[in-house]
Amino acid sequence: MTTEYNKDTVRDEIVKKLRRSLGLTPDEATKEDMYQAVGLSVRDIIMDKWADSLKEVHKQGAKRLYYLSAEFLMGRALVNNMINLDLYDAYRDALTDLGTDLGEIEEQEADAGLGNGGLGRLAACFLDSLSTLEMPVTGCCIRYEHGLFRQKIVDGRQVEVDDNWLENGNIWEIARPDDKVEVKYGGHVEEIWTEHGLSVEHSGYTSVMAYPYDYPVIGYESNVPATLRLWEARAKTEIDMSYFNKGDYARAVEESALVEAVSQVLYPEDNHEPGRLLRLKQFYFFTSASMQFLVNSHKRHHQDVRSLPDNYTIQINDTHPTLAIPELIRILMDDEGLTWDEATDIAYRMFNYTNHTIMSEALERWNENMFRGLLPRIHKIITVIDQRFRDRIWEKWPGDWNKMNELSIIGGGEIRMANLCIAVCGKVNGVSRLHAGIIKTRTFRDFYILFPDKFLGVTNGITTRRWLAKANMPLTKVISERIGRDFLKDYTRFEQLRDYADDTAFHLAAGEVKRLNKVRLRDLIYEKQGIELNPDMIFDVQAKRLHEYKRQLLKLLHILHLYFTVKTDRSAKITPSAFLFAAKAAPGYYMAKEIIRLINSAAELINGDPDVRDLLKIVFIENYSVSVAEVLIPATDVSEQISTAGLEASGTGNMKFMLNGAVTIGTMDGANVEIHDAVGPDGIFIFGAAVEEIEQMDRFGSYQPYRAYEENPDIRRVLDSLISGILPAQSGKQFHDVYNSLIFDGQGRADKYYLLHDFASYDEVYRKLTAAYEDRTRWMRMSARNTICSGIFSSDRTIREYAEQVWHLERLR
Repeated sequence: MTTEYNKDTVRDEIVKKLRRSLGLTPDEATKEDMYQAVGLSVRDIIMDKWADSLKEVHKQGAKRLYYLSAEFLMGRALVNNMINLDLYDAYRDALTDLGTDLGEIEEQEADAGLGNGGLGRLAACFLDSLSTLEMPVTGCCIRYEHGLFRQKIVDGRQVEVDDNWLENGNIWEIARPDDKVEVKYGGHVEEIWTEHGLSVEHSGYTSVMAYPYDYPVIGYESNVPATLRLWEARAKTEIDMSYFNKGDYARAVEESALVEAVSQVLYPEDNHEPGRLLRLKQFYFFTSASMQFLVNSHKRHHQDVRSLPDNYTIQINDTHPTLAIPELIRILMDDEGLTWDEATDIAYRMFNYTNHTIMSEALERWNENMFRGLLPRIHKIITVIDQRFRDRIWEKWPGDWNKMNELSIIGGGEIRMANLCIAVCGKVNGVSRLHAGIIKTRTFRDFYILFPDKFLGVTNGITTRRWLAKANMPLTKVISERIGRDFLKDYTRFEQLRDYADDTAFHLAAGEVKRLNKVRLRDLIYEKQGIELNPDMIFDVQAKRLHEYKRQLLKLLHILHLYFTVKTDRSAKITPSAFLFAAKAAPGYYMAKEIIRLINSAAELINGDPDVRDLLKIVFIENYSVSVAEVLIPATDVSEQISTAGLEASGTGNMKFMLNGAVTIGTMDGANVEIHDAVGPDGIFIFGAAVEEIEQMDRFGSYQPYRAYEENPDIRRVLDSLISGILPAQSGKQFHDVYNSLIFDGQGRADKYYLLHDFASYDEVYRKLTAAYEDRTRWMRMSARNTICSGIFSSDRTIREYAEQVWHLERLR
């Protein structure tokens, strides 16, 4: 019997959960208790759909996607699930009847610590879209016990604090101990040829048990939840009783502690050998477990593993999961008895690879000696793949040893994951139109010559359910009153909003929503950090991972320029602006952490100066997360997308800001190019050197940043302030290293991300932007146009393109 959910039935379900799962009545329940009861009641609804859809997948013999990613930055699930089930109003009203506020209940949920930035957020959007489109998918990742870190700012510096997101458990996950598998490290591998073929004996290895937890992800009005399978590492024997009984308790659990480190922390620092080894263990751990599970699952419903490509397709999200390729070959040969040709043919037909980086230094490589010691069998398999691939290279470019060294999978004492992906995978895609062109002509140029049919572009996207329906309910209401709510299910319905492009009433309604959201953000910042903001200021935001190529430093230098302009010329016209930064720096990334320190030093200087108090304000938002983004992005007026042209593969933050009516100032980089095409030149502010100009300067070494310092007095004044003592010396030191990186890095490559080159262009375009903001009618029209034109950046569109061009995946009938 189907339950009809309304306020009353929902209230009854919550009370039942309190009594039967927690042994409490509503009067006795804390907010945490109420969160548990509400979440479990929502989960029950999803579980019914989950069970029915899994049965239907097997009944129909539907092809299933395995999406492998080292990150899934999910965010909070409670309210998002309510929205996708179309039960938000019923739960809100039921909780009101019970004397509880839904917003307070949501605050009890921790952000899942399964990701860091855009890579993981993209993967999360994809699960939402795949479920919305009712395409069967299993995402695979590690069940990290601790997230990347919680960020605290102490004396201006970033300090990393443990992010124990599982401290109170995770109500959404289901343990599946029956699906546990064994993952083997180290030891010795012996290949023995018998009359029955190759037999492989692996001895002296260390075992880690992989225990799975399944996390359902429900799309909008969907009957086919996605599955996120998370693997936890455990020792085969958790306690060595021989030591325990002797009173040596530390030794008794020592092995267990070492083993469980594999799933303890997202991205352990890898600037030392133990950290690199642990990362390699992590990536093999979850790919081995996932491939073993895939094969085992297939065998439960099909007799012959040779039919795997008919039933599964596998997407490698960046290079972290690349070891799934040789691992599947190992399973098919060593465990299932297939020949090399049979096993590799299956792998070549199942795997596809998404590249997310243009910078060669970010393409993953492993020291071959370390790799061989940890994964001897996988090393042997990669060696054979490499040998056969070298034959292909030699056939194409006979006698060209440079090509051989560049394209081979193993070379220079390293194993190159991107090269392995391209050699094996059926399709290799970039994540924006510009990025797809760059990987063909620059990053993987010779691979493209070798495999022209493999390469394509699929521009990233975002889910409107989380980034509009959840993050910006008032704007969702304004849109729904005009075109209905079907746009949340069908992104093409955004086209209907074009009828309101010049509608003043729509502009005013969206403008009122923007101010409400700015007030909400103001209140959050004051509550969390004690900083007061004026919502009538421009909210100018740069929120993204801290990296030099993303150029938070360029923005900070320009803010200092505005400050010095006001200080030296009191008549200077400056539009009151609040500049908000939100970013985490990798723990071992010194320069990124210095930039954070510099931002906070500038904030101390500017925020404390009564001369500019009403004109300029800087806020560094601590511990940026999905939940913070859901408040920050809807409140943003100006979206800073100012990376060095040609280095940002796509970006998805730019799309979230655009959807919520922010106007972009940016370079022609990544998906900014396509945003420019969507909104037109009057809906975006573009500055800086184009990709072609930067390539020319790189090729001929013609850029001389010191000349910009000498010739531009504004640049010289700002840079001198980094070392002159004007800025408060956070943690007792000035900013000589930042200064030197821009002018004299000692290695002949100062300012390698062209900040000083683009400074004057940025300043000129920024002045045009603030002039546009002062014209409120024009600005509201620009803001509305960004929202109106954002439908094409839905992750539903992205998934449809993957399904048609890469996966050949269909909607469950």
